[in-house]
Amino acid sequence: MLLDGVQVVLVKTRFPENIGMAARACANMGCPGIRLVDPERWDREKAAPLATPKGQNLLDNVLVSPDLAKAVAASSLVLGTTARTGGWRQALLAPGQAAREVAAALVRGVADGLQKAGLRVGGFDAVMTSTVRSGSGLSSSAAVEVLLCAIFDELYNDGKLDFKRRAQISQYAENVYFGKPSGLMDQMASSAGGLVYIDFADPKNPVVEKVDYDFDHSGYTLCTIDSGADHADLTDEYAAMPVEMKAVAAFFGKEVLHDVDETAFYRHIAEVRKVTGDRAVLRAIHFFNENRRVKSQVQALKEGDFDAFLRLVNASGMASWTLLQNVTPAGYIQKQDMAFTIALCQQLLEGEGAVRIHGGGFAGTAVAFVPNDRFDRFKTCVERVLGEGHCHKLTIR
Repeated sequence: MLLDGVQVVLVKTRFPENIGMAARACANMGCPGIRLVDPERWDREKAAPLATPKGQNLLDNVLVSPDLAKAVAASSLVLGTTARTGGWRQALLAPGQAAREVAAALVRGVADGLQKAGLRVGGFDAVMTSTVRSGSGLSSSAAVEVLLCAIFDELYNDGKLDFKRRAQISQYAENVYFGKPSGLMDQMASSAGGLVYIDFADPKNPVVEKVDYDFDHSGYTLCTIDSGADHADLTDEYAAMPVEMKAVAAFFGKEVLHDVDETAFYRHIAEVRKVTGDRAVLRAIHFFNENRRVKSQVQALKEGDFDAFLRLVNASGMASWTLLQNVTPAGYIQKQDMAFTIALCQQLLEGEGAVRIHGGGFAGTAVAFVPNDRFDRFKTCVERVLGEGHCHKLTIR
């Protein structure tokens, strides 16, 4: 769970059969991807028998890089290992030791954040378990950080922190000690719990409103569908979205789109296109529309109108695909895993429920609301195409 999104990188492999065995091990352990660095030979057909049926999807999505630096460029933490010992290799960490180092980084980060806030910390023993699939985009690292912060707070500070401060301290741990430049949304949602509406107009003091709606009585099952697409090498795609939106804001002398008057944007849209290009303009249109749409979704739930909520989810998903353009990376023609996954789900739903991309996009998972009486068939059909274990039922609590 703490290695959410872990990638296995094999450097200068000699035999495809070994890659197949690695794929089988990765599939068994829930690792979402394999990368090869300058392999002597890469022959999928020779690797396939040793990968077993479970590892075939990983072989289909193997990415080959010319050098190690490129292979790990998008990683926030890199751990290396080898089967060879002796000589100068005296400082090797056993796998268990390495895992503890990763977990310890989050503990140290949360503890440091608490101390910087003038709060007390101390030791404790804890055991955590999870059924969250690795690389699912469900922000399990944020959940762990918030849990650690809550433990420290309750044991040593009489639980004086509210959920906002716990989220902010957890974000500090993620940014500084885990190396992920994430925003505050994941930690805030985890810390608040349940279904929430968050307004980040003031990032230092976001407005959080709990939405009272019982999904258990909606008649729908919430699930995620793993597309099998790899997030590696997509850093530039993610970074381009805020950069382009800020370019539109800069046209109006503002830092962020939130501060741009929408009427002025449309009045000057022809000039903006010439300066920023069309994709930036389309993403700005999505920003303005989506902010309104989120408010409408919340209002629909408050009024108990789940059909309206589902229509808005579908509209949001389609806007992400066509305007925000975070479904398929630019230039990808043969590999369009996420687009295929969403299209497959739409066909299976036959106009009922809703499906859309989940998280930052381009890879990872889609999220779907499936009528309860169709879920078993939906799951069976999805996993027949994408592979066993690619559809996961969720519960909001």
